[in-house]
Amino acid sequence: MTLSSNACEHEAAMADTVFGKIIRGEIPCHRIYEDARVLAFLDINPLSAGHMLVIPKEAAATLDALSDESAAALGRVLPRLCRAVIAATGVREYNVLENNGKGAHQEIPHVHFHIIPKPNAREGLGVGWPIGAFDHPAGAALAARIAAAIG
Repeated sequence: MTLSSNACEHEAAMADTVFGKIIRGEIPCHRIYEDARVLAFLDINPLSAGHMLVIPKEAAATLDALSDESAAALGRVLPRLCRAVIAATGVREYNVLENNGKGAHQEIPHVHFHIIPKPNAREGLGVGWPIGAFDHPAGAALAARIAAAIG
């Protein structure tokens, strides 16, 4: 399979993110875990002690652009990393957060998961969750469209 020139340019731009530089060892980090597909390290702007980032080594801006293999590797390691954060910090409550696109608060265009311990009301992630009403007929139609779009 060959990549178009636009795809190659996109891959090159992705590799130049701060995460690409961390993966290549050009920027130092406090590594926690690494395998052939995944790297985990402490966030340098933590919301609480133990806040880490878990990234695929594959350059993909959003989760929907990530290969099944890299997604599976992330899914395999995330629970182990959560258990390690609990063991190391003693904090049993935590958030796992992953944003996709600027409008969804993604700052670095490379897939990354945050594991954020929530030791108390002041530290960790603060989230507002505006609950909306659910329209069952519209929900049924939307569920059918999404199910049909699964490849």
